[in-house]
Amino acid sequence: MGFARSGATLMQALGLKASLRALCLPWVFVLILSAHSFAQPVLKKIRLGNSSTNVGFLPLYAAYHKGFYRDEGIDLEIISMSATLASTAVLMGELDYNAASTGVIVAAVRGQPMKMLIFTVARPLSFLMSKKDLKEPRQLKGKKIAGSSPGGTATLLAEKALRHFGLEPGRDVAVLPMAGTNAARLAVLESGVVDASLVSVPENIYALEKGYNELIFLGDIVEFPTTGFGTSEKKIHESPAEILKMIRATLRGLLFITDKSNRDGVLDIIMKQWKVADRKMASEIFNHVSRVLTKDAKVSPEGIQLHIDLARETAKVSRPATVAQVVDFTFLDQVRKDLGIAR
Repeated sequence: MGFARSGATLMQALGLKASLRALCLPWVFVLILSAHSFAQPVLKKIRLGNSSTNVGFLPLYAAYHKGFYRDEGIDLEIISMSATLASTAVLMGELDYNAASTGVIVAAVRGQPMKMLIFTVARPLSFLMSKKDLKEPRQLKGKKIAGSSPGGTATLLAEKALRHFGLEPGRDVAVLPMAGTNAARLAVLESGVVDASLVSVPENIYALEKGYNELIFLGDIVEFPTTGFGTSEKKIHESPAEILKMIRATLRGLLFITDKSNRDGVLDIIMKQWKVADRKMASEIFNHVSRVLTKDAKVSPEGIQLHIDLARETAKVSRPATVAQVVDFTFLDQVRKDLGIAR
């Protein structure tokens, strides 16, 4: 009987333990899930419009691939759309930021409430590649060159470069507007229809490999800040903390690629983002991009004003616009201070 009582007592104890386990297990799972939630913070979805696949956007994509936006609690979605449409979407609240600086500046000079917040490129990444027998810019007199789209910024910059060498577009040099890709403009040069073509990277590299000459590097002639991003004045007033995070991540991307010790990592990003199979080609691309990057997002007011003036010309806006009306560097200055970067 004693054994029976002991067995019953044991069974009761085991049943009690089983009941306790059944009661505790759900709480254990809750604790595990809670711990996982603390380890994996929820990221805020941010949408940024970008009108171009140009490698000049390397700082942005470096920050993206290195996880700098995620470090700031941001899940960045980069959406491809035209510069103008991206600005419209930002103003409507459908996008948070526009990476196409020209789209932001054109909107601002038209009186729309938008401002650029950061530039990562100081000079135009554009090259006038010419036939093999043309060795210097003044030999373009009486020749034809293929520009970008009619009234496009690249064409306006090329015309400014021609004037720098004493050539008046239209009178001394025929500038043929040509919408389309850089590859198409290189093909026109190869066809012999024009004597020189305005291209960017990597088409300038392909042209050099085929024996064509780099007649003018526009970045040697003018300062013209581009890339980075801007947003609406509404966003500036309502989400200052978010803007600081976006700028900090982007600036970290720029600082990463301008640090020579990170070259191999930068080449990896170029190969991944732009699907460059050959590492030597990736290195050549980076060499050219390095010619136009800002050191730490510092650009000249004169360069910004040139961008504003060309945007007004493109948009046919007669009303003058100043740098203060188009940019807001308050957040950039704060981030630079936080990172110990002197102005």
